[in-house]
Amino acid sequence: MKKIVAVLLLSGSFYFAQQNQEIEKPVKDLFSAMKSADPELLQSVFSETAVLQTIAKDGAKTEDLKKFITSISGFAKDDLDERFIIESIHTDGNLASVFVPYSFYFKGKFSHCGANSFQLVKQNGIWKIQYLIDTRRKDNCKDLK
Repeated sequence: MKKIVAVLLLSGSFYFAQQNQEIEKPVKDLFSAMKSADPELLQSVFSETAVLQTIAKDGAKTEDLKKFITSISGFAKDDLDERFIIESIHTDGNLASVFVPYSFYFKGKFSHCGANSFQLVKQNGIWKIQYLIDTRRKDNCKDLK
């Protein structure tokens, strides 16, 4: 009986680890695309109807996704360096929520920090970013390396 329970626990752990890797992929690819100034990779992580927002002093500000993607191609490799930790992942079927604290460096110099909150949807077996909202501040920041 103990062997059966151990096998079930191990196989369950493997399943969840694999699922988390699939969910983390578009998040990690987003930051990789920014760092490498790769607009094609960046476009690939978002759903066709994705929404980008930033928390501003007077509420949430919506950003144009196409302009964001186009702007990335205007930077050199390594100009944009968002260092991050995937702090939590929650799932329910084809919906995932990922919380990611970050520190952002522009051309090697600290710019700001905050947190990204991602909502991902699984479309045709692939996780895509549907919604991204972030905070930005310059104080009380942790150096994420």
